[in-house]
Amino acid sequence: MTTIDQPAETAAITPASTATDRAAAGGDTQPRRGLLFWIARYLPAEITGTAAMVIAGLVATLWTDAAPLIALAALLGEIAGFYAVLAVTIYLEVVRVSATRRRAVGKTGVLLIAEFGAAEALDTLLVRPVALMLGVWLFPDPLWGMLVGKIAADIVFYAVAAGAFTLTARIGLRDGRRTRRTGATT
Repeated sequence: MTTIDQPAETAAITPASTATDRAAAGGDTQPRRGLLFWIARYLPAEITGTAAMVIAGLVATLWTDAAPLIALAALLGEIAGFYAVLAVTIYLEVVRVSATRRRAVGKTGVLLIAEFGAAEALDTLLVRPVALMLGVWLFPDPLWGMLVGKIAADIVFYAVAAGAFTLTARIGLRDGRRTRRTGATT
């Protein structure tokens, strides 16, 4: 059985693929997430974000050769492309366990912030601008500089985001186990 946390294509290759099987085996009740899960989750957003980064950065080079301005344009393009795809991805996950579409939209926003808030703050305010600027300064071709800077920044970003994703899954925020209480005691 697959969950919203685990794509169908990885369910068959995951040992003890149901929560009941893992609990009976003495493990935790969260699905194990291998490399295929993370690739399926983030690759579409990463491809879109990268394309948007390159386009925005190269368009900026038409007006300036200032590395900070090129890096800023690339950063903004990547953020827009990346989160557009992830907003749709997360919405499609939570709409299945939400009572209404309106709640699914709200939960999508909460999960975007929970999964990416800390990673994005660190990434946007420090890691990515520095990595992109260094890349553009160190490589004679701005395209290669942006790509090298992006890869370096992505390593830090995904380490933080994957940890946050796992935390939101463990506390039940993703699958509907954790809901807001409305003053009634249960």
